[in-house]
Amino acid sequence: MNLVQLSPVDLGIASLLILALAGLSRRMQIGAERQLLVSALRSTVQLFLIGLVLKVLFDHAHPAWVALLAAVMLAVAGREVMVRQQRRFVGWWGFGVGTLSMFVSSFAVTVLALVVVIGTDPWYAPQYAIPLLGMILGNTMNGISLGLDRLTQDAAQRRLVIEARLALGQGWQRAIADSRREAIRVGMIPIINAMSAAGIVSLPGMMTGQILAGTPPVEAVKYQILVMFLIAGGTGFGTMVAVSFAARRLFDERQRLRLDRLSSPGD
Repeated sequence: MNLVQLSPVDLGIASLLILALAGLSRRMQIGAERQLLVSALRSTVQLFLIGLVLKVLFDHAHPAWVALLAAVMLAVAGREVMVRQQRRFVGWWGFGVGTLSMFVSSFAVTVLALVVVIGTDPWYAPQYAIPLLGMILGNTMNGISLGLDRLTQDAAQRRLVIEARLALGQGWQRAIADSRREAIRVGMIPIINAMSAAGIVSLPGMMTGQILAGTPPVEAVKYQILVMFLIAGGTGFGTMVAVSFAARRLFDERQRLRLDRLSSPGD
């Protein structure tokens, strides 16, 4: 089966959906039309640019260039985690917690897949490394964002409860244990839902793309199962690491709750 080439006209027809949705948002006074149009424009430009970058990278595969692109992806993901928080950590920690956690989880899972499972030669082959890292990093970013946001919001709302536990002699780990468990659970909800619904409610993106490109369905299913397990591992481990780091940061060396280490909502 040959891949059907899409023309600019085809993409233009699809963009009419965005324009119609923006017009309806304006008519109903929802106020989302500007964000919708800007997001659509950004995604179009960004995807075309990364397509050009990947074309050059595939033609001139080198570990240094792959590492550079991976570092850029990690830095952008770290910033997205930071700006999505209503109450983020002030200073370097606002960026560092999510970025370090994604580096530990996403990169470890991606290298494991490339070296042990897929066994590409070379192991850093960009046509495998970059798409895998992108999918794992994107989903891990969402999980960590949700987990950190839930932890910091819960700590602020339950401040009196946590401080009461500390006053009764509990350590910081026990005082914030309930909030930490809930934050990790919330961070893992999206990937659990995705795995539960895969194949029945939805056909995941990678599988759909491979089938459209002519890959036999059963082979596409194998790759999708692999990717979903990798995403689950990256998201779960990343969320656990991020929430654990953040929970420790909420307390000082004298085990006092330090909400002054968080920014105010909306800052």
